[in-house]
Amino acid sequence: MTTGQTVRLPSVDRILGDAACLALIAHYGRAQTLACARAVLAELRTAMLTGAVCEEGASIAAIAAQMAERLQAQSRSQLRAVFNLTGTVLHTNLGRALLPDAAVQAVVEALQWPMNLEFDLETGKRGDRDDLVEELLRELTGAEAATIVNNNAAAVLLMLNTLAQNKEVVVSRGELVEIGGAFRIPDVMTRAGAVLREVGSTNRTHLADYANGVNADTALLMKVHCSNYAITGFTKSVELDELVPLAAQHGVPTAVDLGSGTLVDLAQYGLPHETTVRETIEAGADLVTFSGDKLLGGPQCGVIVGRADLIAKIKRNPLKRALRVGKLTLAALEPVLRLYRAPDLLAERLTTLRLLTRPAAAMRAQAEILLPLLQGALGAAYAVTAEAMTSQIGSGALPVDQLPSFGLAIRSAPGSRLSNPLGALEQRLRALPCPVIGRIGQDTLWLDLRCLEAAHETAFVAQLAELSA
Repeated sequence: MTTGQTVRLPSVDRILGDAACLALIAHYGRAQTLACARAVLAELRTAMLTGAVCEEGASIAAIAAQMAERLQAQSRSQLRAVFNLTGTVLHTNLGRALLPDAAVQAVVEALQWPMNLEFDLETGKRGDRDDLVEELLRELTGAEAATIVNNNAAAVLLMLNTLAQNKEVVVSRGELVEIGGAFRIPDVMTRAGAVLREVGSTNRTHLADYANGVNADTALLMKVHCSNYAITGFTKSVELDELVPLAAQHGVPTAVDLGSGTLVDLAQYGLPHETTVRETIEAGADLVTFSGDKLLGGPQCGVIVGRADLIAKIKRNPLKRALRVGKLTLAALEPVLRLYRAPDLLAERLTTLRLLTRPAAAMRAQAEILLPLLQGALGAAYAVTAEAMTSQIGSGALPVDQLPSFGLAIRSAPGSRLSNPLGALEQRLRALPCPVIGRIGQDTLWLDLRCLEAAHETAFVAQLAELSA
């Protein structure tokens, strides 16, 4: 507060000429530093009207310190690294699959160099960007051809618009799924220009229902993998090998949206079995769509594989250009696909699979090391214990199956004066330099350690001291 003396603010020129501000100019540029100086001075003038500014607060040193703090905050990326301790490995809101080192290095190179994205090095003529990964996808899926777009929703949209515009697509009512963000299969069909023909009921659909739904306007018989929910009890669905002969009888293709597609049998790694893309192709599907950033463990993209003639039609659709991927996606996807050529090494080299197969014993040992460090940082207001918990794969993959995991459970100590102690702690964790994202349930803040690998443990521990500040 003022003591009766007039507080004078320094001029902008004096501020910018100070050594501390000259350092800011060198780092952030003159225009940004000047705008920041003016903003700080304007706030100080407003505060002076209430007498809330003292001589020290109006000094050049104090103003420069405010400017440095503000410029640093303004320059911080909005897209930030976080510790995913939610227990959901493929967390849509946290970016889904983490890329293996080979893919990261390929993306770095693609960022720094011109690439033969659509240039055939053998002929010297224009090429097709799908050629960079199509051979690998054919090898790994058994399909005749493949094309890549920016996500699986785009893959479904493009497929339907190409093959079923103004025509009908037969789908079981039990497969009219909604994925995240209220994104529904019926809505995708409408935008694609296709007409939805619902058959069967929510819990039971028979082959006869599909047969009765086919007519002269039918363009596709389609199955949608119910990857984000499960219907149990009195149920019946038609398997692909039953549907394919019916489609062939009427001369229409069979399409399958696998959603979170996998290229290997997860059961060999001790995980629940999920139908693979190859199994779907071998069962007779003419087209299969799936994601690149889910169980496949690669970058965000949508993959369409299947009959060569149908893929050729899809690639000729003008929408393909609007939905195509860039060089960074292809640079990341190719090395990920190459890892699948060595399935015996996949659990070690593919980040997603390594996290999914991480032994609970390793997480338990990690929890016992971290427990006293976290408890010391939080103090007596909270009680931290190492406990068993369950993880999930996430992003619509195997929604019912849980993975045995281990981590840290935080509960409010009796007599806490905070109205919402766990919510307050969750907010403090999110405010750390590298935010820690956990989950609250059953009056507990759970920090599942499945996704905290040894390489990141030191960074996690280093910032715990800020919780006690």
